[in-house]
Amino acid sequence: MNFENEPKLGIGIYTASEIAQILRVPYGKVYTWMHRYWDGKLGAKYEEKYSWQMDGTRAVSFHTFIEFYVMMRFSESGVKPQQVLQAHSELSQMYDTAFPFAKKEVLDSISTDGKNIFFDIDGVNLTLNGTKQFNLDIIRIFFVNLDFGDNDLASRYWPLGKEKRILIDPKRKFGHPVLVKQNIYPETLYNHYIAGDPIPYLSHIYQVSEQEVKDAIEYCTKDAA
Repeated sequence: MNFENEPKLGIGIYTASEIAQILRVPYGKVYTWMHRYWDGKLGAKYEEKYSWQMDGTRAVSFHTFIEFYVMMRFSESGVKPQQVLQAHSELSQMYDTAFPFAKKEVLDSISTDGKNIFFDIDGVNLTLNGTKQFNLDIIRIFFVNLDFGDNDLASRYWPLGKEKRILIDPKRKFGHPVLVKQNIYPETLYNHYIAGDPIPYLSHIYQVSEQEVKDAIEYCTKDAA
């Protein structure tokens, strides 16, 4: 099993609170999944932990962050956590990776009816419930917000969609959201904005477009789910 999840440059660092903020989900859900499922049931399976200790709190890599979103969407659509974990287990064996929900081929072929998770392979539709059609649109929406690397694993995430200029790249600023062309944090522009600095001024000072400033403000003010 390919399990490379040690903290190092280029794989991103995300605490539970950061994941909750980026994905607009309650912190409690992230914490529960991180401890009960990632480090609990899945971690026990691989005899590894998906998270690591970071400045007194637990953090995970970019690929675990991506997997969390997919697993959470299945759960919110009505699929029970045990079914999600079973699908993860089967796909892990199929693709020899600890992060199957971060693979392009998997995300492009997976669906649910709100009870079971299905996977289409070579034109055959498998039910991933341990016994061997209905697309889950929100997974498709998330899929188009991802870029994939040469290894077919998710490499970058556009939290507001690719038409906006906010990017999450684990190779830049430890995976913190930044503007696409510069390593400027959205919060930097937003904090100036709420302090009273107008958008044209911020655009001029930071040498970014006014639209980029607006995207940064939108990212920082978007309500949590």
